[in-house]
Amino acid sequence: MTLGSKLAWDDTVLPFQLDTSDVRGRVARLDGVLEGILSQHDYPEKVEALVAEMALLTALIGQTIKLRWKLQLQVQSDGPVRMIATDYYGPEKEGEPARIRAYASYDRDRLTDEAPIEQVGKGYFAIMLDQGMGMQPYKGITPLSGGSLKACAEAYFAQSEQLPTRFSLSFGKSREAGGAEHWRAGGVMIQVMPQASPHVSGEGGSGEGGLLLASDLVDGEEEENWNRVNFHLDTVEALELIGPSVSPTDLLVRLFHEEQPRVFDAQPVRFGCSCSEDKVRQSLSIYSVKDIKKMTTAEGTVTADCQFCGAHYVMDPASVGFDAEGPSEG
Repeated sequence: MTLGSKLAWDDTVLPFQLDTSDVRGRVARLDGVLEGILSQHDYPEKVEALVAEMALLTALIGQTIKLRWKLQLQVQSDGPVRMIATDYYGPEKEGEPARIRAYASYDRDRLTDEAPIEQVGKGYFAIMLDQGMGMQPYKGITPLSGGSLKACAEAYFAQSEQLPTRFSLSFGKSREAGGAEHWRAGGVMIQVMPQASPHVSGEGGSGEGGLLLASDLVDGEEEENWNRVNFHLDTVEALELIGPSVSPTDLLVRLFHEEQPRVFDAQPVRFGCSCSEDKVRQSLSIYSVKDIKKMTTAEGTVTADCQFCGAHYVMDPASVGFDAEGPSEG
């Protein structure tokens, strides 16, 4: 695989379908996206790993949303890592890149020497979909379970969507000859086609705490197909997921050639934030002059920082709040 072709696949999501088994999926490779996300913060490595995993899940799940829609994944926990939030913004137009941003809130003093997932305690995993103005946002929640963020995502699809879903992910720091160390991530998502009718007994699932698992949702021929595709996916190696030696199309042929893989147009993704001074002003528009005065710094300004991208906004107190005079000139 040449450097040019490797770069062409970096920061893309490739959708595919396995015609023999009625399974769809996506292959994702992230490089610059993770650099954009993680370079905004000075996270400990364990927190970086959790953010990288969430960003990869977000890219894989988000590829199916429509233009201008927004998808958010969120973890809330009572552990040292209190929250991880990621946003996926669908492209503004066909052919344009989608945008991803992410951040984590954590207690540095509570972090342990255990694995990254052990920094997340009890809590929930949520997926929210915003279809734009005039539409009610959708939100689905499932308890944190399964020993990984990808397991939480799989449980979410089983519980909330009743769609058998599997993720195979790889992520970590990489250093190529002559280059600096940086994070890379790659993964495959597979999912039974949504028109299939899931088989649910109504007696709870076989997962932790009675949660449904993918295996609880399939039977008969569908179960045979699902198990066969998972058997093939189990043979994937970490370096095949991350690259750079195997292209996503070659990977699909290697894993699923018996399933007649069919690929569609790849979706480019980029790091991108939606914050702006106008949005900050809008968020402050509910406050009175008295409230704004309490927010005013010793320097006589009102400031705000974006948790996602680190942008710093400085405003005249008289220009914000519901009694605002409007932005000052100059």
